[in-house]
Amino acid sequence: MPMKPGDIEDMIKAGIPGAKVTIRDLAGDGDHYAAEVVAEAFRGKSRVQQHQMVYEALKGNMGGILHALALQTSAPD
Repeated sequence: MPMKPGDIEDMIKAGIPGAKVTIRDLAGDGDHYAAEVVAEAFRGKSRVQQHQMVYEALKGNMGGILHALALQTSAPD
């Protein structure tokens, strides 16, 4: 069963408090999403570290129930 966009958003927000999260379904199939995550917690971290934080927030669902996630991460301006 595919993940719902709201579930992805909730998991990221729970794992990265204060994050602003926008989820888009790229293919309409519930398996391919894009996420834009803006969080103060990313400040001073490399892009790889930021993405690792998002993957950790998804609690192992990446690559399993969540097939593909295109990530764009940043600290707030």
